Amino acid sequence: MWMRLMGWSLLCGMAIFAQNPNEVEAVVETELGSFRIEFAPDKAPKHVDFFLGLVRKGYYDGSAFHRVFAYSLIQGGDPLLKDPKTPKALWGSGGLKLQKNEFSDLKHERGVVSTVSIPNTPDSDGAQFFVCLAAQPALDGKYSAFGRVTEGFDVVEKISSVAAEEGGLVKKPVRIVRIHIEKKKVEPYLTATVAEMKKTIRIDTTLGPLRVAMEPEWAPETVRNFLKLAASGWYEGTAIHRISKGFVVQAGSEGMRQGNQAHPADRWVRSLKGEFSAPVLHERGILSMARTDDPNSATTSFFVVLAPSPHLNKNYAAFGRVIEGLETIAAFEKEEVDGETPKRRLEIIKMTIE
Repeated sequence: MWMRLMGWSLLCGMAIFAQNPNEVEAVVETELGSFRIEFAPDKAPKHVDFFLGLVRKGYYDGSAFHRVFAYSLIQGGDPLLKDPKTPKALWGSGGLKLQKNEFSDLKHERGVVSTVSIPNTPDSDGAQFFVCLAAQPALDGKYSAFGRVTEGFDVVEKISSVAAEEGGLVKKPVRIVRIHIEKKKVEPYLTATVAEMKKTIRIDTTLGPLRVAMEPEWAPETVRNFLKLAASGWYEGTAIHRISKGFVVQAGSEGMRQGNQAHPADRWVRSLKGEFSAPVLHERGILSMARTDDPNSATTSFFVVLAPSPHLNKNYAAFGRVIEGLETIAAFEKEEVDGETPKRRLEIIKMTIE
């Protein structure tokens, strides 16, 4: 009875703090670094309100992640872990039976944050939560997912890799220093008009600068995506990884930053719907998006055309053109390559929207 009353009082108090969950994020500060969580109030509104209320009361500060499976899942939020003397046999037993299940179609895929419950016990959700590092289809429809990691996934991976015993209990809990709420970061150019996206971008590279003009009339959503990533600094430090002489120079692929380091704007990387209707020809100096065989698979990687390539027309999303720096393109064509891979590392150093 006391547990039910405690859960009811928490829920009532938290409604006060549940304003605009779409506009805020939780910043989870741990002793191994920080990561951010955005919420899905359309999928689990009561769980989102509950979690936000607990955070604003400092409920999680000083608790810990106590169960991990490397590159698969991390679990934390048990208030019993605030006391370093809590026996290991009790780790994971606190803060449960405070919420009813709130299942949805939100799948337990990489980055999704969900609620811990007692196995085979309906409506036993509580304060504990877990983060998926890989798809966990066996959990879909059985646990109440309520958010997603948007930044700091390298920290989540680091937590998942700490020493653990059989069954996933860590040898030493990873302390949650605190969790606090901040205003959600907004994508640049999210609502920009075609006219507002008529920008020029200076691209500084290892071999010199380029100035490129965006052409949003050709491919508006492609230009919006490119401007967003350029404005956030996502491309800086990524490799120019392909030189196909007489054809294209390609750059900006995911995972091509030194050390494969994460970037805060990784949250905004998504597949784009192919925009192939523009009458533009793929000729020297045209910027276009790389993709797989799937026409809707372009994300970040783009190429500069080196020579007329009519087979690309109506098949790839051209979105801009080089207006200065053709000498830089010529310098790339002179680079030594192994097949189509440069023999030395070439990078995008900086992008500046003018």
